[in-house]
Amino acid sequence: MTATPAVSACPFHGSDRARQFDPFGPEYQTDPAAALRWSREQEPVFYSEVLGYWVVSRYDDIKAIFRDNITFSPAIALEKITPPTPESLEVLKSYGFDLRRTLVNEDEPVHMERRRALLDAFAPDAAAAHAPMVRDLVRARVDAMAAKGEADLVQSLLWEVPFLVALHFLGIPAADHDTLRRYAVAHTLNSWGRPTPEQQVGIAHSMGQFWQYADEVLTRMKADPTGRGWMYDMIAANRADPEVVTDNYLHSMMLAVIVAAHETTALAGANMMQRLLADRAAWNELCRTPALIPNAVEECLRHSGSVVAWRRIATRDAAVGGVTIPAGGKILMVVASGNHDPRKFENPDALDLWRDNTAEHLTFGYGSHQCMGKNIGRMELRIILEELTRRLPHMELVPQDFTYLPNTSFRGAERVLVRWDPALNPAPRPERDFVMGAPRRQDIARQLRVAAVTAEAEGVIGIRLDHPEGAPLPGWSPGSHIDLHLPGGLVRKYSLCGADGAWQIAVLREDAGRGGSRWLHDSLRAGDMLTVGGPRNLFRLDEDAPFHLLIAGGIGITPILAMADRLAQQGRDFAIHYAGGARGRMAFADRLARDHGARLTFWPGDAGRRMDLGAILAGAPPGAQICACGPERLLHALDALAGARPDCTLTVEHFAAAEGLLDPAKESPFAVELADSGLTLTVPADRTLLQTLLAAGIDVACDCEEGLCGSCEVAVLEGEIDHRDQVLSRAERGRGDRMMTCCSRARAGGRLRLGL
Repeated sequence: MTATPAVSACPFHGSDRARQFDPFGPEYQTDPAAALRWSREQEPVFYSEVLGYWVVSRYDDIKAIFRDNITFSPAIALEKITPPTPESLEVLKSYGFDLRRTLVNEDEPVHMERRRALLDAFAPDAAAAHAPMVRDLVRARVDAMAAKGEADLVQSLLWEVPFLVALHFLGIPAADHDTLRRYAVAHTLNSWGRPTPEQQVGIAHSMGQFWQYADEVLTRMKADPTGRGWMYDMIAANRADPEVVTDNYLHSMMLAVIVAAHETTALAGANMMQRLLADRAAWNELCRTPALIPNAVEECLRHSGSVVAWRRIATRDAAVGGVTIPAGGKILMVVASGNHDPRKFENPDALDLWRDNTAEHLTFGYGSHQCMGKNIGRMELRIILEELTRRLPHMELVPQDFTYLPNTSFRGAERVLVRWDPALNPAPRPERDFVMGAPRRQDIARQLRVAAVTAEAEGVIGIRLDHPEGAPLPGWSPGSHIDLHLPGGLVRKYSLCGADGAWQIAVLREDAGRGGSRWLHDSLRAGDMLTVGGPRNLFRLDEDAPFHLLIAGGIGITPILAMADRLAQQGRDFAIHYAGGARGRMAFADRLARDHGARLTFWPGDAGRRMDLGAILAGAPPGAQICACGPERLLHALDALAGARPDCTLTVEHFAAAEGLLDPAKESPFAVELADSGLTLTVPADRTLLQTLLAAGIDVACDCEEGLCGSCEVAVLEGEIDHRDQVLSRAERGRGDRMMTCCSRARAGGRLRLGL
């Protein structure tokens, strides 16, 4: 007979579907994100009478709970979701089992005090030191299976490697991994499963044996504390500060890390390989383009991660998603559902290797309880995926039924059967070294074919791109740009301007530049291949504005043209002002005149016409969005004039970064408090805020690192900002609520508090 949690009368009268939700039912166990689609759409916060928990399914609501670990305590994170039987408790007692608090379920302020004492070993630079060992482990296991032609990837590779990495990290000698795998399964079922009373007794024996194993290992390590590894660091911390790192804490953390450090990575690896091999186009793309591997790993963690849900308990009445959760209310945050929330991720059910915000998934948690070992896990999965794509690119799934250990919170295929023809094993390509941390946006690129190169004006060429195999390219919105990766390591951004969603850009030849535009003009031909990143949109059109004033200078017409096309399709009211040195050097002049002539004013310099920006802005109706792109003198002039029109919104896109973003001789160090993560960092004079955050293991998106693209924007809660970017308008800077971490700093002698 299955034990069911006792639940009092339902405190929230939601729909029948909400009240009857059961995470042990077949829908949730098969696909938790799909099982809660109805909740994301209709009841994002609801009470499950079957479970006795409040269930939260949307991204923003889950992140808000992670952010506030005072109101939403993690104390129940490891609590048995199925109440233990008296018989199982007696078994645990017989082994002296005494698992107490770990970093996962500990409250403040003790949690952060201990976390800070143990964090250095998990920093990106420290994690990178383990990469050679991981590479050797993976290579040896792929060597052992390469000639066989078939394998269960879980048994042959995906379980053992993370287990051995976990022991290496901890400093524990390798032991019988089959025995410890049984312990890990017992731990999962003990905390998050629904075992029968008979099963609970067997699980209790495994947990007790696990506890005794940890005690034996810890006793040996304490007797000779000269080894290397995280547990030795904790033993030293225990001796230095026994009140913070207690004896029981050492024991509990070793047991928890042995499970967490390898089980979540092993399950994530199984899901990753199952998902990628089921999508042959995605697998083939990774085999061709290994630079995509870090983003592919992150996208698999978002789409099919091993961490399904976490638990919290409300310490007071608190509103979440418009619903009041009462004090004492237990919460199941289904992060797998949040990772499929269309409010955060466009087309979330698709596996998109080029998704540029996939690293914002919730699989690692968020804030002060974010997984400390995330960068080690990322590194393991990247090396596994790279070894398999470069050694066995012809691998395929064997038709099979996938099974999963039934529980609420962790998910991974128990077997992934694959096959390949050893006679087709290729000579492996060279190995890659991946940068630690979140994927770099500059690596999220695809290979595209140049479909046509056309003359658009004197000194301006148009370049149209398409997929080399004829597949459709993603849609883009007006204001979007792409990144062209050019010879010599140059990366240049160009706005998309093609009609009907075509991937077309225009390039002005700049002989005084660094050579990118010259190469495109002199060397590029139809049929050539280009490496292309994006599209990304940091210059957005507000389609709800009552009027749009579009202003372009020179080649700045490219995003403005796309905006005009979109507004015309919608039948919206707008005007275009386009300035250039001479009509013959103004790209797309004929098309603009043809398609938007009634709304268009040309300002060619050789005709003696000069834009009167003051008059143009004065004529804009209230509520207008002013979109401008062009030379810096044009944009600076608009910014200065926009103060006279506070009823309008100025949105601009710059061509070039500001000069002298960081001069260590002139800078001052400053402190930043990370409100969500509970850390305080010092930004030295010779490093940017972005570099400091990344070195501390805080994931921040970044691209240009020149204050130009807006990718690295963060929320500022307190403090005065020394803005140095080319993204924010004067009005946006005046609000003081956001900054670009790659270039901007605190004002001299200041301190910043950030929403990170």
